[in-house]
Amino acid sequence: MRTNYICRYFVRILFVAGLISMSACSGGRYGDLEAFFEEVRSQPKGRIEPLPEVLPYETFAYKPSELRDPFVQYVEELVSYTDSDLRPDMNRKREPLEQYPLDTLDFVGHLEKSGVRWGLISAPDKSVYRVQIGNYVGKNYGKIVSISETAIKLVEIIPSGTGSWVDREASLALNE
Repeated sequence: MRTNYICRYFVRILFVAGLISMSACSGGRYGDLEAFFEEVRSQPKGRIEPLPEVLPYETFAYKPSELRDPFVQYVEELVSYTDSDLRPDMNRKREPLEQYPLDTLDFVGHLEKSGVRWGLISAPDKSVYRVQIGNYVGKNYGKIVSISETAIKLVEIIPSGTGSWVDREASLALNE
């Protein structure tokens, strides 16, 4: 009978120890995670904006019969350029601003005295040059034809690709 009492006592002790160990493991390990989830769940829900409306794609019908063939040289262009006697003067002394491409030059202002207007052009070397009508600017033999308060207009002479030369208008706009 004594062994029976010891066994029952031992079983009770094991049962109580198991309950204590289970209660100790249940709350401490994930308590902070559960608190975070409760905090997030208690915040007001956000609103998702609706998706923007997708506009339908407009198709483009390519009709090559209406366009000229890009792989065939345009005959009218050749006729108009080949008869030209236009050429840059290779014997004249080059001016300082002809060493720079036109897109690297900036028109920064103008001066006027006694009816004569000069343009002020800033070069990449941080120098400011004074120019007037008739001066040359840029690598394509650009000759200044007019200077206004907002722009310097010039005419460049460029190769046409067929052995002759053509005029092309260019300008430098005032940088403010």
